[in-house]
Amino acid sequence: MTGKRNYGQFCGLAAGLDVVGERWALLIVRELLIGPARFNEILGNLPGLGPNLLSDRLRALAARGVLESAAVPGDGRGRRYRLTARGEQLREPLLALARWGMAFLGEEEARGGAVRAAWGILAVQAMIHGRPVPEVDEAYEFRVADETFHIEVAAGRAVTRRGPAGAPALVVVTDAETFVSIGAEMRTPFEALISGRLRIDGDPEAARRCVEFMGLLDAAARRPDGSGEPVAAAAPPG
Repeated sequence: MTGKRNYGQFCGLAAGLDVVGERWALLIVRELLIGPARFNEILGNLPGLGPNLLSDRLRALAARGVLESAAVPGDGRGRRYRLTARGEQLREPLLALARWGMAFLGEEEARGGAVRAAWGILAVQAMIHGRPVPEVDEAYEFRVADETFHIEVAAGRAVTRRGPAGAPALVVVTDAETFVSIGAEMRTPFEALISGRLRIDGDPEAARRCVEFMGLLDAAARRPDGSGEPVAAAAPPG
């Protein structure tokens, strides 16, 4: 990035951090991994980031080919930011970092930290990344606050998409805080079910496959009381 210090090392990690290691840079990339966004949309989704610093970060990331801006159809002055092909290459390492970082979330962050339902899209991608794909063709739909997205499993591959599934085998309804806390293993799906903060509609066997695919059965096994194990066997509420 022009005008900033760099690590001065002949190392790929150091070179990468020279590009995205500044504060807020990777969170801007996170927002654009969800989808293209306008300046004010990015700003509104990152509480604590000021407009001047956001402008600086966007310029720096654009200068290094991580993102680009494009005109908004029907709005002569509007610009929308989106990742370039090189920026999109950050998806896999960011998902791995997000999955690693889940272990550091706690009650303090849950009480006072900002949470956005759309972050659940990347949370799901992080949870299923590298895991064995169910040997079925089916879709799992998630309605997290005002966001809807789904995992589509077909031919041994799983794709996460924004929007509703065509004919989901399973529909999960919850709020953003509960969804993230389950992913962070702060509570199990079963605990969220019995508290009324999570609802599951659909095939119980699809529920078991989905929970296992997302690594949540593994999480339950790591709990001293094993309290998450019954979730896949629980009858979905009507």
